[in-house]
Amino acid sequence: MFAIVESDAGLFTCLMENLGVRDIQCEELLTLDPIEMFTLKPLYGLIFLFKYPTDQPYASASGPIDGTFDHESAQDMFFAAQTIQNACGTQALLSVLLNRMDLVDVGGALREFRDFSMPLPPEFRGEVLSNSELIREEHNSFSRSSPFADETRKGGEAEDAFHFIAYVPVNGTLYELDGLQPAPISHGPCDEDDFHIEALDVIRKRIARYEMTELRFNLMAICRDVRLWAKEYGDDMVLEKEERKRQDRLFENALRRHNFVGLAGEVVKEVVRGKLKRGGEQSYSSWLNESTQRRHNEDMARRR
Repeated sequence: MFAIVESDAGLFTCLMENLGVRDIQCEELLTLDPIEMFTLKPLYGLIFLFKYPTDQPYASASGPIDGTFDHESAQDMFFAAQTIQNACGTQALLSVLLNRMDLVDVGGALREFRDFSMPLPPEFRGEVLSNSELIREEHNSFSRSSPFADETRKGGEAEDAFHFIAYVPVNGTLYELDGLQPAPISHGPCDEDDFHIEALDVIRKRIARYEMTELRFNLMAICRDVRLWAKEYGDDMVLEKEERKRQDRLFENALRRHNFVGLAGEVVKEVVRGKLKRGGEQSYSSWLNESTQRRHNEDMARRR
């Protein structure tokens, strides 16, 4: 079973490294400005997160709204059907890495995975992915601990569904790789130099179909490790910045693995013990009533 992971560039960078990928990083793009993406070249692919439109599907049996299904390309490039929930983020990442092995050192484990799965049809490749112990364990190691259930949600209230897909240039064509579709989606000719421009045009069209109030999108670029560039050009300032960013990401990813409910409980216990020592049971009751009354007053003020 695959757990839900966040759309976070630091998480995806660490996931790649844990899978054996070298000299690659993931960077979040804050705008759809081609210049921002140009600074990250060489660019190997994009990962796009969006709210899945359940009321108006993006593609039908006759084809997608933009581009065309390319069933023949699925035999020659890595494309896997999504056969399990919550794995679309890692699947989008692999869709970039395993189609750029001429430029990216993916390591022995992922190379063996691709060699084993490529003779199979896309639906069976998805099954191989979901049954890969290495990929599943590394994916789940970045899931955020969620010890509390949200009891404020009304029964039967459906949550919004979000989905990851990949954009990658393969053999001179821009492809959209979405495991929920029957085949790769071709968006026409595209060379390495124009990839960032062509891909952004496709993404803009997709975003434009949503209401203006919908802002929940995330775009990440898979690119060369910036530290390599900094070392080559002797830019110590950029190198120091990137090393510090890596350390911060490692710390954030470590926090994702921990459940802090026990710590929070012990802190609350110590606070209560301190109150009891200073004022006894009567002081504790007064403190509790005061907090309850303050909360009531705040609720009443909000309702006004």
